[in-house]
Amino acid sequence: MTQRRFISAIWLITCLTLDGAANGFAAPQIDSGGGVSSAQSDLVQLAQAQPAPAPQTPAAPAAAAPSPAATAAADEPIGNVATLTGNATVTRNNAATPLKVQDDIFQNDVLQTSANSTLGVTFNDATTFNLTASARITVDHYVYEDGGKQNAALFDIVKGTVAFAAASVAKTGDMRIATPTATLGIRGTTGLVEVPEGAAANNANNVAIKLYPDADGRVGQIEISDRSGARLGSLTQGASGFTIRPGAGGRFSAVPLAISPQQALRDQGIVRQVHAAQNVGRQIVSQQRALRQANPNRNNLRNNPARQPGLQRQNGQPQRQGLPREPGVQNRPGQVPPPAGVQRPPNAPGVQQRQPNAPGVQRPGLQNRPALQRRPPPKEKKERR
Repeated sequence: MTQRRFISAIWLITCLTLDGAANGFAAPQIDSGGGVSSAQSDLVQLAQAQPAPAPQTPAAPAAAAPSPAATAAADEPIGNVATLTGNATVTRNNAATPLKVQDDIFQNDVLQTSANSTLGVTFNDATTFNLTASARITVDHYVYEDGGKQNAALFDIVKGTVAFAAASVAKTGDMRIATPTATLGIRGTTGLVEVPEGAAANNANNVAIKLYPDADGRVGQIEISDRSGARLGSLTQGASGFTIRPGAGGRFSAVPLAISPQQALRDQGIVRQVHAAQNVGRQIVSQQRALRQANPNRNNLRNNPARQPGLQRQNGQPQRQGLPREPGVQNRPGQVPPPAGVQRPPNAPGVQQRQPNAPGVQRPGLQNRPALQRRPPPKEKKERR
């Protein structure tokens, strides 16, 4: 019995010893102060210092890459001068230059007519503006791509009477016209805007907006809002209009405009001019586009001096000024002399060709020869029988 108790005691002590050793490996080390060891304390503090992970928000979608038309809009021509009577100028890079028919138009151009002058400009989508005397507009923004979904245009009528005939941009994208007191949303139509001299945001000065039928008789729509975007009204009937006047609290209102027979007759003449300019401008824009595609190395870029407005061209080349004249030869306008050491061919333009000796005139050092007589043809010999 005693032996059994002794064996049980030994077995119990052995189990307790093994269990204490196992717990010694698993339990954290306790320092003299009864706390957690320095190594594990650092881990605990690090875990407490890290903030809880914030909920992840979906990433914003990447901005869509600009279309080729938007990228090239600042450098490529976006329209051409279709018609011109009198004098008109374009201000580009802070320099005003006279315009002529077929000149290229670029984004950010400022177009202005002189007194007793008119200017018709057609853009790549066939949208056309007709500026009457002493009018000025700015091409603030224009993007057009055939079949594109980001077509948009913004034109700013600063002063004067301007008629417009909208085309593809208004039908497939967003076309807007700004005035000093209102912004127009054009929905494929013909219209006329009158901005008196001195009109500003604090002085409406009776800005008039009118809607007229297109060349095919269809009538579109013009949405009118103030410069802050508040809607003022809408025009949907031909030969109708609004006058923009200041209202209560410094806000503007669109008052229906009564068009007199005299005004209607005058407006019809201006509208016919913009429709005629649109027909001509379509052809000019197509021709200029074909030329640029056929000559990719001579694109009509904004900074190309050969395509600056008002520069006369001969045989498709820009006129060169200030070129030296060839000694003894009178150069024609636009004619380029040959390089040094190269002689002109005898029939080159600007060189007088030597004339043959006139009858009875002897050339120095040469004797005149008598005129040669032609011999008669030889007689045929008779065959001997």
